[in-house]
Amino acid sequence: MDIGGLETVVANSAYVSARGGGPGGSARDRKHRARLRLPHISQCEALRARLAGGGLQNGVAQQNGGPKQDGGGEEEVSFRWQCVEQPIGKRLFRQFLQATPGLAAAGALWEELEAFECCEEGERSAAAANIRKRFFTEGGAEHCSFLSAAARAPPAGSGTPEDLDPARRELLAHLEGSAWAPYVASPYFGRFAQFKWLEGQAVGADAFADFRVLGKGGFGEVCACQRRATGKMYANKRLNKKRLKKRQGYEAALVEKRILARVHSRFIVSLACAFQTKTDLCLVMTLMNGGDLRYHVYNVDEENPGFPEPRAVFYTAQILLGLEHLHQHRIVYRDLKPENVLLDDAGHVRLSDMGLAVELKEGQSKTRGYAGTPGFMAPEVLRDEEYDMAVDYFTLGVTLYEMLDAKGPFRRRGEKVGGAPRHRGHLWGSYGSLAAAVLHTLAHCSQAKRSDGRRPTRAVTPPPPVPAAACSPPTAACPPSWPRSCFRSFRSAEKGFPHTPQLYFHSAPPGLPRDPRIPPSSPSAAPQRSARSGRR
Repeated sequence: MDIGGLETVVANSAYVSARGGGPGGSARDRKHRARLRLPHISQCEALRARLAGGGLQNGVAQQNGGPKQDGGGEEEVSFRWQCVEQPIGKRLFRQFLQATPGLAAAGALWEELEAFECCEEGERSAAAANIRKRFFTEGGAEHCSFLSAAARAPPAGSGTPEDLDPARRELLAHLEGSAWAPYVASPYFGRFAQFKWLEGQAVGADAFADFRVLGKGGFGEVCACQRRATGKMYANKRLNKKRLKKRQGYEAALVEKRILARVHSRFIVSLACAFQTKTDLCLVMTLMNGGDLRYHVYNVDEENPGFPEPRAVFYTAQILLGLEHLHQHRIVYRDLKPENVLLDDAGHVRLSDMGLAVELKEGQSKTRGYAGTPGFMAPEVLRDEEYDMAVDYFTLGVTLYEMLDAKGPFRRRGEKVGGAPRHRGHLWGSYGSLAAAVLHTLAHCSQAKRSDGRRPTRAVTPPPPVPAAACSPPTAACPPSWPRSCFRSFRSAEKGFPHTPQLYFHSAPPGLPRDPRIPPSSPSAAPQRSARSGRR
């Protein structure tokens, strides 16, 4: 009898049964559910007083003895943290605005501004016109007179959320000055204090039931677990203390815990709680059942590895939103790669593994340090130069290339292609205009040309369509898609960077460089791409 196989079947069956959720619960589970009851308001008076003592005045968080959020930076007692960043606090504050006649219009404007950010490009013009009509026009029932004339008169045909940023800033400043004091005295703030009191209660290993191991790493393993009180499934990342001490990984573990406690994004794994046992540090996070991108790139369809362009661009857009959320919190990720991008049940992606991320202090724009994965690190990291958040956009470009071509863009030193050693070879691939423009923008060697450091999508402008005659090779069965492009490889990290990796295009449209080795009259002269394993 295969005992190992039998144990695997039992573990898988228990895991699947837990995900399905069984009816009812044992007496032990009922005991755990009782711990989730909100305390009486009288138990939270001290905490409520500390939380109410904050407020953000003139852009500076006031320190009044309130609790601090892990990671430093913003104080828990600030208006922005309690009413904008905290999901529960934001929901309760908006309920308070809706229930207060004099503040209902401001609350409605806030919701419309956030909805405008999620609009499709074709709908933004109409949505902006609706906002101006409802809230910016004098005499209307929801006219927001507290906005300045400049904020109420954005450029005609506003098509981007940045056009309404002045209105959003003035709105939050108005809410902080006019709504904060009555909100603190309301029952809504008392309920917020109850949730914060419950959030601060200690959680241990006995609150979870562990199931099968989902993966293993250098410091420990990740297993599926279930919260006994609610039945909700999580992923428990258990980091062995002995391994952390031996490999000097304690700082990385604390950085990951601190960063995950700060961020709240659909495109970054969420930290539910953290605790420690005698042997492990445990981070309980969002359960991602879809695996990582590397598995889907190479193993789902081994005969045709890689993703179609629409799928790769879809994942890239979600990764970019996760990166921008980190950058808003002054966090440089530094370790973006397919293995660290996880998929959930619905097929959406989230960033994980923040152990190599670095937090920039207030007023600090650049950092320094060798961190990341070989083959993904930006040139300035390998040169041991100072760098900013643009390094994450370079790793995003490399990740996009690997999603499309099922291999990395940069060859390793001494690698042979076609039986001959090539140190500065070229990798060729066929991409559509959007993917080519994104790659050209993100994977540029120069930080300044790579992105503006805040929103690189502004620089990603898809070039106009190219006539079919300029495509190589055009066929009736496969619609012509330009261009064929190549990355010039980096030399090894030890040798530095004697040249700039450049993305060339055949029949290049305006704004993109054409490969100088290919005559303009011979678009089909592109060399055939050599067969190469997708494994590095």
